[in-house]
Amino acid sequence: MGDDTHGWTAAPGAAERARSMLATAWSCAVTAEGSREEFVGAHSVTDDGRVLLQVPEDSPLLVTAICAPRGEPSAVLEFADVAPVPVRSRIRARLWLAGWFSVREGHLAFQPTRVVLRQPSGAVVVDLDDFAAAAPDPLAGAEARLLTHLADCHADAVERLTRLVDVGSLHGAVRVRPLAVDRHGLTLRIERVRAGGDVRLPFHAPADDVGQLTERMHVLLSQATAASCPRSLQRQRADGDR
Repeated sequence: MGDDTHGWTAAPGAAERARSMLATAWSCAVTAEGSREEFVGAHSVTDDGRVLLQVPEDSPLLVTAICAPRGEPSAVLEFADVAPVPVRSRIRARLWLAGWFSVREGHLAFQPTRVVLRQPSGAVVVDLDDFAAAAPDPLAGAEARLLTHLADCHADAVERLTRLVDVGSLHGAVRVRPLAVDRHGLTLRIERVRAGGDVRLPFHAPADDVGQLTERMHVLLSQATAASCPRSLQRQRADGDR
């Protein structure tokens, strides 16, 4: 990472990341009693991390939940975090919740007993108490809109931000796209011909809303403006103009 002046280098913890995925995921896959069903726009999440699932009356999952001993069949829920901006390897993370269902007030209530988050850095088992106590990132609901706007309307700003990236990370880069943003920082995807990688630009302080995020981004852009343009990127632009 090129800029050493940042005083805030934190990233979302696993529990916060998992809760953000639950809050923003539009679909989930449920495996129970040997069957698998996909549900779209059917789940919500309680403050303590239980998943409430609305399913059709003829859903095999509902039948299984009603007929199972104690009404609590074991199940696994899977969620995928898909980058809102088109990039290679668009799935940023996957989340698995193992636990049991109960039938409550016309819907299925899922109580997790094991939470596993898998990111490019590897898989981690999330502590259940941390998961229950965590809250989604305050920018999670606006992330898709913010990143899409940045990619579609401010490509020049994205290129300018590469001045804060270590030159070695840009070697062979053919495209740079905004991959993720949270209260702690912005992540860029560096795409190369055959591979790629991600770099993170941390904010100097966490952003708790879109207004604060705007200020944090202005700080990053000001720092980028003051930095010299990486030679590798200059070379790529020159080659592209020929």
